[in-house]
Amino acid sequence: MARTTIYYDGACPLCRAEIAQYSRLDQAGLLDLVDVADPASVLPEGTSRAEALARFHARSSDGRLLSGARAFVEVWRDLPGWRWLARFSRLPGAIWLMEAGYRLFLPLRPAIVRLFVAVTRHRA
Repeated sequence: MARTTIYYDGACPLCRAEIAQYSRLDQAGLLDLVDVADPASVLPEGTSRAEALARFHARSSDGRLLSGARAFVEVWRDLPGWRWLARFSRLPGAIWLMEAGYRLFLPLRPAIVRLFVAVTRHRA
């Protein structure tokens, strides 16, 4: 069975929570998960660890390496409850807007992670 490989930052609490959600939804077993923060992990060919940690990457079932919004869309195609968002990405300009939003998120990620950790710690 063709599978999608997700390359994620396992050292990031927010990223781990997101991947845990994807894993719970992956009833069909279509996702392979690779923690690129683990020095023993095999990275996508031609991708440095710094590059893999800096942006979300996924390898599609047909072998294409995708990053950013396109990588998220590839994952969402495989997940019940998220497929509508993958379909939304096919609208004219949608993937461009999604990538722009992702690029805005990236510099804010450290602050968002700190807030996420504080909120989840407070709830525990």
